Amino acid sequence: MGGTVAFPRPAAGHQTRGVAPTLAQFTAEARAFLDANAARVHTDEFTWGIGSDEITVYAEKNEAEEAAAVRAAQRWRAEMWDAGFGWITGPPEFGGRGLGPEYERAYLDLEATYRVPSQTVFGTALGVVAPTLLAHGSDWLKQRYLVGLFRGEILACQLLSEPGAGSDLASLSTRAVRDGDQWVINGQKVWSSRAHYSHIGLLLARTDPDAPKHQGITAFIHPLDTAGTEVRPLRQMTGGSEFNEVFFEDARISDRYRVGGVNAGWSVFRTTLQSERASIGARGAGYGGSGLVGLAAPERVVRLARHLGLADDPTVRQNLARLYTGHRLVEWNATRRPAIPPAAAKYGTARHMNWAASMIAGLLGPRICADTGEWGTYAWKQLLLGTPAMRIGGGTDEVMKNSVGEGVLGLPREPR
Repeated sequence: MGGTVAFPRPAAGHQTRGVAPTLAQFTAEARAFLDANAARVHTDEFTWGIGSDEITVYAEKNEAEEAAAVRAAQRWRAEMWDAGFGWITGPPEFGGRGLGPEYERAYLDLEATYRVPSQTVFGTALGVVAPTLLAHGSDWLKQRYLVGLFRGEILACQLLSEPGAGSDLASLSTRAVRDGDQWVINGQKVWSSRAHYSHIGLLLARTDPDAPKHQGITAFIHPLDTAGTEVRPLRQMTGGSEFNEVFFEDARISDRYRVGGVNAGWSVFRTTLQSERASIGARGAGYGGSGLVGLAAPERVVRLARHLGLADDPTVRQNLARLYTGHRLVEWNATRRPAIPPAAAKYGTARHMNWAASMIAGLLGPRICADTGEWGTYAWKQLLLGTPAMRIGGGTDEVMKNSVGEGVLGLPREPR
């Protein structure tokens, strides 16, 4: 299936026990779990010039480092699951706690004060694929995958975009042709994050070429070890290979892997897209959040300005104030109840991240593109190179503006 990391098969799900706790009781329970299994993060741990100065949107690791990070993340999720924190808001019949989003937020806020393995490897699995399965999957698919996804034993990716179908995904050309109780898949997908170490992918394929383009599409869960499936990593301008292209040549899967009705894949995809945008716009690295907001934390940028002797410049100070305000707005929008529309959350996060990267590059000047060996300067290059992807993944900024304008503000549809 591509990649070299071997994983166990799904274990039986955690079962909820007892009556729902109060929020205070739940927080005490979570703190006891974290105290017993992780070390606290001290606010004075960061010292300018000491330790790693890595700042990045997409952490670039070699194969061995990536495998080790995945294993560490999986071990932590297994511990979370066994302690009852693996799927706090999930249905009890699938091993969840059945608690409200305020419980999940309380756990994430508390976990952020401890040193635990990064959970970004589960971003697509938990923030996109699992919600789609829960909403549209058959009982067999839910039983087969949901526990494994939330326990960290099954990693997932999206198999959506194609070389000729990006923002206009409905024009996709990957075909799935029915052959009895199986589907034969041929085509190509691209920009599939983490496909090289995923077990399954959420696939959209055209199943009726004669139907209107939004109506002839079907969704599937595609096991990536299926014969006829090839994953090829793509080298990014950041130097890493987190994205992939995936090729299908007479790849056969059973009809039981179908998600939703035949030719009803677009309605499935709309759930997927809403989940992805909400995930990108979310704060934090757990439960599908991308963890991107903290990469340009205002406090660290203030220290950079001081190091460069620019902290007293009035224009710089104005920009630092804007950075702090934007950072807090993204955080607060992620915790609003009721939540803001996913398109608005995603657009707000992407806009803030790209502005922040440009502002930091302005502070650094030539240091952003010339490595002098000075600590805490050239390292910001990875943030600058990675943030443009935020304007594309989950829908471009232009698509997000249309979604907000038409779906939230009720403006007339854009002429097509």
